[in-house]
Amino acid sequence: FVRFGNFEILAAREDEKVLRQLTDYTIQTHFPELWPQAGATRPAAGSPETYAAFFKEVCRRTGVLMAHWMRVGFVHGVMNTDNMSILGLTIDYGPFGFLDHFDPDFTPNTTDAGQGRYRFANQPRIARWNLLKLAEALYPLVQAPAPLQDGLAAYARAYESEETRMLAEKLGLGALNSSDGPDGDQALVNEMFAVLAAVETDMTLFFRGLADVPTALGPDAPAAALLAPLAASLYDPDALPAAVRERTVAWLRRYAARVQQDAITDHVRKQRMNAANPRYILRNYLAQEAIDAAGRGDFAAVAELLDVLRHPYDDQPGRERYAAKRPDWARHRVGCSMLSCSS
Repeated sequence: FVRFGNFEILAAREDEKVLRQLTDYTIQTHFPELWPQAGATRPAAGSPETYAAFFKEVCRRTGVLMAHWMRVGFVHGVMNTDNMSILGLTIDYGPFGFLDHFDPDFTPNTTDAGQGRYRFANQPRIARWNLLKLAEALYPLVQAPAPLQDGLAAYARAYESEETRMLAEKLGLGALNSSDGPDGDQALVNEMFAVLAAVETDMTLFFRGLADVPTALGPDAPAAALLAPLAASLYDPDALPAAVRERTVAWLRRYAARVQQDAITDHVRKQRMNAANPRYILRNYLAQEAIDAAGRGDFAAVAELLDVLRHPYDDQPGRERYAAKRPDWARHRVGCSMLSCSS
């Protein structure tokens, strides 16, 4: 639970002695591979190079963490520097939430509703801002801006690399090509997210349903066959506007054509996708139901929910309700939609 803020407060107090002690302790305890051993050819312990290497590794881990958050639709809610782990782990669960319907502007934090600083789509940018604040705190030890800039560049590389790899896995593809043209994979991904946001679409169920789309039928597959596996992810499938329907079918045909370029069967693709796309996430309404039951002295719901979430990628017969869309009654109910920091 060592946080970015632990270093910031010491730098703000200009207490370089304790800042150095904390940083040395953190590296020796949690990053021992970066701490020079006796007789090693690496820089001496407590050198600016050692501190720069430490910062760079924190940046790399944070980039990987952000890619995972975005992969599963996790929104932390309060991403200030005091809630960021130096280890690249998710800590300080407060008003967090997973996306129900895909909304780049979603924040589960009532106190952030107006500004949206910590909204879903903004998390990678905020992580970089937090790392910049950590860089400023470590500057007295590193004593030069260039190594710290290298660390921030490492964050960008790690995030972009992991995001690309994870998106390929979510789509069941071997890899995404780097083409920026209208027929490239980036255009395919951009259009996918546009389709997801066009109407209320459950992000988790969309990707699980996409695994069942019959791409082997080719781009000329009937529209109904392509759309059927995605019906469960739509919050109002019977009111799908004609324009959105046409756009979705067009994207699915592009996707089917792209899958065929990889020459993989739908069976193999589904296995890949289901290993990368969770079936179960901790939806706020499920957590609130378990909390309500516990408040009545019944802890069975807590135990079962915990057991379900231990295997988020596996189909669990008899537990289908844990993979269902958010019910309408939970859309605005306190505890099921947004939370405050004191919740």
